[in-house]
Amino acid sequence: MVKNFEDIQKLGKDNMDVTMTSLSALSKGFQTIAVEMADYSKKVFEDGHAATEKLFGVKSIDKAFEVQSEYIKSAYEGFVAQSAKLGELYAGLAQEAYKPVEGLMAKATTAK
Repeated sequence: MVKNFEDIQKLGKDNMDVTMTSLSALSKGFQTIAVEMADYSKKVFEDGHAATEKLFGVKSIDKAFEVQSEYIKSAYEGFVAQSAKLGELYAGLAQEAYKPVEGLMAKATTAK
């Protein structure tokens, strides 16, 4: 009976350790994503502000269309690049958060 209690206690401790490790990975991952999004938002705002200032300084409609087209193209390319980067960050986050659980599952599978 004491042996079973010790086994259950060890299992509970192992589960708690895995949970804490996984939550730590999630916290770090979400923090990285939040910083990345804040940096991207700041860059988008600055680029938009610069494009607006440039647009106010043009003398012809043709130049205004050129400035606007350049801004739209760069904004789209930046969005696509940022989307790819965020996809990689989320994939890495999922992998890091699952690693501790994967180890526990492997241990549980081999124990049977």
